[in-house]
Amino acid sequence: MTDSEIALRYGCNPHQVPARIYRPEGELPFRVLSGSPGYINMLDALNSWQLVRELKQVLDLPAAASFKHVSPAGAAVGVPLDEALKKAYFVDDMELSPLATAYARARGADRVSSYGDWVAFSDVVDLPTARLINREVSDGVIAPGYDDKAIDVLRKKKNGRYVVIEIDPGYEPEELETREIFGIRFEQKRNDLVVTPDLLKNTVTVNKELPPSAVRDLIVATTTIKYTQSNTIGFAVDGQAIGVGAGQQSRIHCTRLAADKADRWFLRQHPAVLGLKWRKGVGRPERNNGIDLYLQDKITPIERELLEAALEEVPPQLAPEEKEEWLGKMTGVSLSSDAFIPFRDTIDRAQQSGVSYVVQPGNSLRDEEVIKACNDYNMVMVFTSTRLFHH
Repeated sequence: MTDSEIALRYGCNPHQVPARIYRPEGELPFRVLSGSPGYINMLDALNSWQLVRELKQVLDLPAAASFKHVSPAGAAVGVPLDEALKKAYFVDDMELSPLATAYARARGADRVSSYGDWVAFSDVVDLPTARLINREVSDGVIAPGYDDKAIDVLRKKKNGRYVVIEIDPGYEPEELETREIFGIRFEQKRNDLVVTPDLLKNTVTVNKELPPSAVRDLIVATTTIKYTQSNTIGFAVDGQAIGVGAGQQSRIHCTRLAADKADRWFLRQHPAVLGLKWRKGVGRPERNNGIDLYLQDKITPIERELLEAALEEVPPQLAPEEKEEWLGKMTGVSLSSDAFIPFRDTIDRAQQSGVSYVVQPGNSLRDEEVIKACNDYNMVMVFTSTRLFHH
């Protein structure tokens, strides 16, 4: 092993050995401070680092991402949390720095999917952030640096097996990138487009009012989907992704997936959910799974037994009309699409989950139909003329 090469445990699967990462020329732009990374760990690390680096560059706020299988389960910037979200994210008993707040938001977008995540930070990791990582089930972290007390905490996680990577924040890759698939080498210009407010100038709807919070959230959503396996729809609000629909073959299915995740994120803040009484010793992963069961429309007898084992008592589930009433309070949500929206069905579904702002490339045969749908709901929609597929 040299400064230009790292041997990995295995490739995508344990039978794919040997595996390594390397640079043909020059040193690798990062150091492994603890643990032994795997192939997928490194894919997550390098994709997630780019995401948080760009959010910090554009918004000048600390950023964090929670990655699973080379797509973000959540991403966020360090906007302060209200008391309901602190409780929903299980951090109401913790000291939170701005960077730790960003991770609480990123992890809180989809806590079930974030189980066993890869974490990325735009800034040097401090002690409050390390303590938050330490209490969650996670595989590794990448950041531009770590405070002495933070690295001490992280090096002890998983009995020293937790992967900690320090990346050079000044590293810039070459303009052309290559990959090899089935013995064939692919080459393309790296996607170095950075999502800035300048990309949000072409408003095509009657309503053209984009408040600063919406600009921020559209940037968060769009930067998030830039690093998500396509097709992709992303929902964001309050400086964080709240629903990412990744890798589906049809855009409406991406939309439904993202919207359902956004709905579940908001339902987790319902007083009935925040008031659930957990039995002593029930951990956060079990609570996340229990909340997921509780919020289902129907549960099986076996699922009810699982809830009874986790809760001191199982309250009545929320009725459909109670969910509908609560979800009606969700407003001001931003939606980003990585390619053009071909039908108004995406807008119709998005409206049910509080979407007020939409950004997409445009240039569909049915642009006028989609614009009309946004006008029907008094949404603001921006065309960027920029596709952001990621594979």
